[in-house]
Amino acid sequence: MCGRFEQSETPRYYADALSVHISEHLMRLGENSPSYNVAPGQRPWMIMPYKGELLFIGMTWGYRTPKEAAEKKKPCICARVEKSRMGSYFRHMFSEGRVIIPFGGWYEWTLENGKKQPWYITRKVNEPIFMAGLTNFRPSVEQSVDTGFVIVTEDSGAGMVDVHDRRPVALEPEDALAWMNPDTPVEEAAHIAQTRSIPTEQFVWWKVDRAVNRVGPNNNGKHLLVPVSESA
Repeated sequence: MCGRFEQSETPRYYADALSVHISEHLMRLGENSPSYNVAPGQRPWMIMPYKGELLFIGMTWGYRTPKEAAEKKKPCICARVEKSRMGSYFRHMFSEGRVIIPFGGWYEWTLENGKKQPWYITRKVNEPIFMAGLTNFRPSVEQSVDTGFVIVTEDSGAGMVDVHDRRPVALEPEDALAWMNPDTPVEEAAHIAQTRSIPTEQFVWWKVDRAVNRVGPNNNGKHLLVPVSESA
């Protein structure tokens, strides 16, 4: 988990789902278009609190240390919830860089007849999901290093493990706000991430067209979410 996700709504839509106010001048940092196929290295919306309001920031999906950047290593895109709090790699972000990434669903792959078959996973109810994330970005701080975010993941459960054994930590609005609140103690934030993720039973998933496998302007539309038949 998770190699791609869908983020097709506006900042206002996600803010309304969180029941929070966002001022117009802080609402967007960067300009984004709706995306049904967000890939690592792209810059979807990342939400973080700042001076009592929410910033919607177009932020690179992926993180690597300055040393890794110098060595041109591939960035990490996910952080295991079991290790991110205590491990030296993400510990500084778990303390000061907890964020959320709003989305409607994500993609996973199985191997069928030697080909990668994408699946779309979303909620059974028509409501957005807020992934727990971590970032090294700090607003109003001049930074000389690469900035980006990673998605916090956990073990999959129930039938979802047949598609992939990892899934994002997906939070309801109340828990999402508490997770990224800088006043929330690290221990409480860890508890939220480890115990409050939306249960697997509240999700549904289906096969979608293999066009999802290719990233580009011609593979970024609502048609990517349409189920395909078993015989396709």
